[in-house]
Amino acid sequence: MIKAEHLRKQFSTVLAVDNISLEVSPGKIFGLLGPNGAGKSTTIRMLLNITPPDSGTVLFDGVPFQPSIQNKIGYLPEERGLYRKNKLLDTILYFASLKGMVGSEAKRSAMQWLQRFDLESYATKRIEELSKGNQQKVQFIISILHNPQYVVLDEPFSGLDPVNQILLKDILQDLKQQEKVIIFSTHQMDSAEKLCDEICLIDHGKILLEGNLKNVKQKLGKNSVHLEFTGDGSFLSQLPSVKRATVYENYAELELNGETQSHNLLSMIVPKLEVRKFEFVEPSLNSIFLDVVGVPEQAHEAESRDRSLQNIVAVKKDPRVTKALFSFIVVAFVTVVLIIVNLKKGSGAWATPALFAGATVFSLFRYLKMKSDSGKNTIQHSK
Repeated sequence: MIKAEHLRKQFSTVLAVDNISLEVSPGKIFGLLGPNGAGKSTTIRMLLNITPPDSGTVLFDGVPFQPSIQNKIGYLPEERGLYRKNKLLDTILYFASLKGMVGSEAKRSAMQWLQRFDLESYATKRIEELSKGNQQKVQFIISILHNPQYVVLDEPFSGLDPVNQILLKDILQDLKQQEKVIIFSTHQMDSAEKLCDEICLIDHGKILLEGNLKNVKQKLGKNSVHLEFTGDGSFLSQLPSVKRATVYENYAELELNGETQSHNLLSMIVPKLEVRKFEFVEPSLNSIFLDVVGVPEQAHEAESRDRSLQNIVAVKKDPRVTKALFSFIVVAFVTVVLIIVNLKKGSGAWATPALFAGATVFSLFRYLKMKSDSGKNTIQHSK
């Protein structure tokens, strides 16, 4: 078990960690969550005695950190820590020796992990020749090669493709079954939701939310709907009963206002979309994260600008306005031609040109009215 109490760390004028306490038990994956700059990495460095706290204590199974604990820790930092000019296998064996592994045991274990990550053919290549994803796999191998009791991973999925993310998740589940103490730090809520048993959500160095993930979701459960559909779902966020909408191409997660009835919501959606799935569900960890941490003001402003631009573009492409403009141009052109022909012939028959002149005025009025109505709709949509 890792237990921290009242950790605090300040850098110059920045209070990076403010009175954080947490407890991580064996056989569970503990998610240290938060946005970028929340204080996650600083907290991890204090837990591992890399950065001393200004105040607070850290205990490993009831004992303060000491050199003998070092070899029981497997740490994957967020930053790259590999010697780029060294060969892959040599790099792994070097770090293994720092953890007390030597000779054939270290090489055998290294080759087993290289095989599992499909890196055997890269064993003699230099680190700088590897892709970002393969370098991340090497760092992960280094962190667990010596079979540590305490596994601390800071953004472990960085640079990994979906296939290797699945592989890494499987390995984390294996480590969990082996009763390892696992701390998993990330700002990616979807990965955390699939892996973590316990979570601690921090922002600006403070704990905002903590506890068993299932209990947290039940406690903060809201009137939420998952919707699968065919069609353009961009209007969903504008529905009066929707507090917030996360809309993708054919899927949406809606957080509703108050006690909205399902049949009322469906009655507003069905005329515009082909609904394939509609269900009330517990909130995702991502929606909880947005509720607790909030959306930065810049994001709100950007969203507002995007919506305004989308509405303006929609108005410009309004087929009714375009058609009215085209009609006005055609009628005005015919009117001008008739007047010119009549003047050249010196004819006194002005009935037809006068009729077309009236039609021109009417077409112009109709076009300007449609354009004005579209402009009003743009303002209403953008609010």
